[in-house]
Amino acid sequence: MAGAALWLPLVFVHSVSDPVRGVRQGRRTDDRGSGRTRNGAVQGNDRMTLELRQVTKRVGADMHIYESSLEFREDAFNILLGTTLAGKTSLMQLMAGLERPTSGEIWFDGQNVTGVSVQKRNVSMVHQQFINYPNLSVFENIASPLRVAGVKRADVKRRVGEVAEMLRLTPMLGRKPAELSGGQQQRTALARALVKDSDLVLLDEPLANLDYKLREELRDEMPRLFRDRGCTVVYATSEPTEALLLGGYTATMHEGRVTQFGETAAVYRRPRDLLSAQVFSDPPINTAAVVKRDGRFDLVDGVGWPAVAPWDGLPDGPYVMAIRPHHVTPFEAGGQAVRVEGRVLVTELSGSESVVHFELGQHSWISQSHGIHAFPVGESAAFHIDTGRCLYFNEDDRRLAA
Repeated sequence: MAGAALWLPLVFVHSVSDPVRGVRQGRRTDDRGSGRTRNGAVQGNDRMTLELRQVTKRVGADMHIYESSLEFREDAFNILLGTTLAGKTSLMQLMAGLERPTSGEIWFDGQNVTGVSVQKRNVSMVHQQFINYPNLSVFENIASPLRVAGVKRADVKRRVGEVAEMLRLTPMLGRKPAELSGGQQQRTALARALVKDSDLVLLDEPLANLDYKLREELRDEMPRLFRDRGCTVVYATSEPTEALLLGGYTATMHEGRVTQFGETAAVYRRPRDLLSAQVFSDPPINTAAVVKRDGRFDLVDGVGWPAVAPWDGLPDGPYVMAIRPHHVTPFEAGGQAVRVEGRVLVTELSGSESVVHFELGQHSWISQSHGIHAFPVGESAAFHIDTGRCLYFNEDDRRLAA
């Protein structure tokens, strides 16, 4: 039965005397005594931060999280981007206090909370599974953290009503979770995180198990739901497109390492190294060895392009070139397009775009373009590389700055 507890919603409630809360108690101005206005916005420039300072996590002989230092702000979405087993959930468990780091410290709102028990942290966490209390109504599921905290009945009704209206759950408040659709169940879990007015909200791939339409709908709503609520939001995803849509700040992760952190658009456009570029590309980024000589880059026999500024000053020698699939198209795009021919391996047509896998020399490349472009498998086809969009990396896989 002990394992069954893992399926209960993760909602931690602090006590009034909680020492971690002391620094914020003097700033609260609404009926709950917070430093927020009644709509949840933090007054002035008083911003909370969540800091990980040289944090590591080792389990036995396995290193789950290599040394990582991050600072997340409350005024934007903070995203952890990486594939399965990249370490996103492990890092979130450290942030929540479910696990203690092997070394390093975790600071929140200016205080070291590394050794503070999870029960004393004002944290909410939403998982990708639909985790709700099956025997409680939607209303009571949402109200559960407020009941535990001893909030007055009238305030519980008001706050549940407000968040239910925001998430369009009002007609479902009397239903049980089994009577809800998948999207409605996940909305209920999100509502529970919102109603608690947590200082830290952790969203661990909350939309992964929803169908496409529901996922798109909730993804669009996410920034609005947490806007001006005065909380720090960390969102884990394995989808680069989702990170770009949410914006904010993104940490790319791979096998327990944070490879880069910064503004989402900047990390996407200017990856620090090849691994960060690969994490932040879907479909996978195309790579190939190139050689710079005599003022040009040579890709494969007979295919090359001029090494124009700012690359004209690079020393001659071998480099790794990378280009995202949407810059490799069946039609010429851009003033620096170079034509290549490759043997078609797979064609994927979605109705609005075409993804073609093809063989280029010893490399398997991908073309992604709008419209329907059907190519017979096994036959040769022409593609165009927009060489002005190429990224170049040195022998250590570090990106060469333009």
